[in-house]
Amino acid sequence: MISCDEAAVICSKTQYREAGLWEGLQLRMHLLICKSCASFSRKNQQLSNLCDQAVIKTLTTEEKSRLKERLQSNPSKDP
Repeated sequence: MISCDEAAVICSKTQYREAGLWEGLQLRMHLLICKSCASFSRKNQQLSNLCDQAVIKTLTTEEKSRLKERLQSNPSKDP
């Protein structure tokens, strides 16, 4: 039987499809017995789903460079 700490690691690996078959089986067995880890696993999956659905816009490399240059050429006068 795996520990709760090991279950948390395998849970995260499973969500990113990095866990092997044996690890997945060990996790499922643990989740049948440990309700705390089962709850953690459900909440972790919900969080992953929300992150996948979020429309997150990040700056391109070019936009980052322009912003960096602007900040360096016009430093804030506030201490």
